[in-house]
Amino acid sequence: MAGFRDFILRGNVVDLAVGVIIGAAFGGIVDSVTKDVITPIIASMGGQPDFSTITAGPILIGNFLNAVIAFLIKAAVVYFVIVKPFQLMMNKLYPPPPPGGPPPAPPEIQLLTEIRDALKAR
Repeated sequence: MAGFRDFILRGNVVDLAVGVIIGAAFGGIVDSVTKDVITPIIASMGGQPDFSTITAGPILIGNFLNAVIAFLIKAAVVYFVIVKPFQLMMNKLYPPPPPGGPPPAPPEIQLLTEIRDALKAR
């Protein structure tokens, strides 16, 4: 039982559990945006998108197409509603370093680095 207790109380398991719960709740939000906002907009432009009647014998290709389209819509919602705004916010809070890397070290530091490297080589 001690091993099980240690496994359950390990930080990774708790973090994973919280992530799964938040992910499930967030999934409801994404599904609602897709079903209640995006799909009606698409339907108003070109009719209700439903491919479930497309078949190739016993294979229900239309259902697969519906699932692929729903996935792409959900992925776009997540990217444009969550990922991009989050990236913009993080770039404002923590601006990326200027291009070109860090500034060169002062000559004294460069000399000490050369001395250190020479002593390591011995």
